[in-house]
Amino acid sequence: MMKAIKNTLFALILSAAAPAAVAIAQELPANDYPTVARADYVYACMAVNGQTRDILEKCSCSIDQIASLLPFPEYEEAETLLSVGLKGGENVAWTKIPKMQEKIKNMRRAQVEGELRCF
Repeated sequence: MMKAIKNTLFALILSAAAPAAVAIAQELPANDYPTVARADYVYACMAVNGQTRDILEKCSCSIDQIASLLPFPEYEEAETLLSVGLKGGENVAWTKIPKMQEKIKNMRRAQVEGELRCF
C-alpha cells in the first residue's frame, strides 16, 4: 500500500515537472555548443587575457556571442583547420585553399564580434 502511494506521488511530481522541462529545453539556443567547447574557449581566452573574474565573464560572453553567430559544426571545422594548418608542410597545403580559408575567416569574424560586444 505504501509503495503504491509513493509511486502515485512520484508520478504526480514527474507529470507536473515535465512541462517545465520541455519549456527549459525549448529556451536553449539553436547553435548551442558543447560545454567542453565553451570551456576550452574560455580557458584559452583567460590564458591570453588574464585570470580574473572580470576576464572570465568577458570570455564567457565572447563564446556566447560566437555561438549566436556561428553554428557549432562550422566553428569546429574552422578550429580543426587552424589546428591542422599549424603543423605546416605540404601535407596541410589543402588548408590554405580559398574555400577552407573562408571557413576560418567566418570564425574570426564571429570572434571579433564577440570581442567587440564583450571586451
